[in-house]
Amino acid sequence: MASGSYSAAARALGYTQPAITQQMKALERAVGTPLFTRVGRRMQLTEAGESLARHAESILGSLSAAEAQMKAHARLRTGRVRLCGFPSANATLVPEALSGLAKDHPGIQVELLDGEPPDSLKRLERGECDITLAFTYPGLHEEVPEEVVEVRLLEDQLTVLLPTGHRLARRRAVYLADLAEERWIAGCPRCRANLLHECAELGFVPDIRFASDDNLVVQSMVGQGLGVAMMPALVLPSLSLARVCGRPIQPDARRHISAYVYRDHLRIPATAVVLDALKSVASNRIGC
Repeated sequence: MASGSYSAAARALGYTQPAITQQMKALERAVGTPLFTRVGRRMQLTEAGESLARHAESILGSLSAAEAQMKAHARLRTGRVRLCGFPSANATLVPEALSGLAKDHPGIQVELLDGEPPDSLKRLERGECDITLAFTYPGLHEEVPEEVVEVRLLEDQLTVLLPTGHRLARRRAVYLADLAEERWIAGCPRCRANLLHECAELGFVPDIRFASDDNLVVQSMVGQGLGVAMMPALVLPSLSLARVCGRPIQPDARRHISAYVYRDHLRIPATAVVLDALKSVASNRIGC
């Protein structure tokens, strides 16, 4: 006992001396052994009392550290968010959002994961990530649990990727029907399904020679003259356009890009601020 007596401890803590005495006697009854002995006018800790005091100091220290950490989370000084995105979003939207976060909230750590929909949405349901970025095409509705919220970010125009020497490369926009006789390079399964749908609407089946989830691979194949490809406009700034060019498709076609998050996670400050950063970046993109 640092104060040396119940009376001194009561004065230091702002309690009455009888209240302190009662609390100490109750504590001794709870642990089943004396915690103090009287040495002259002073109270001295027994061996059991010293042991309990050490544990109490450790517990109080842990509680103080926990309180400080909780305040840091609430004030957005720290936090970890697992973000799962598809390749073109991870190459464009995400880096810009993370750059802003690093400046405004340097304590927030974002773990970046890769995943194409619908697999990326399954990762959200399994608890493997906190936010999932996914895209859909008109007529396609994501099946997600009722407690998952969809936050629309932007509409991404679809383009056709052509070799620079292609007969249609000089046009400002390209009609999809004019590409009916071309060889095609398809993207991910969801993009390939949309390509087949768009072409079927115009009465032809595209001659798909190759397929790849990797936009760089698709670009390289187009650049080598192996075919043409349907590519989202979001990807175009990250492409090397020395050998390929992107042109808007007519009739106009777009995909929808959204963020998905469990409703309860919106109350977590770090998750909410990452989502706000993504919305801010998306709002500055053409087509949002």
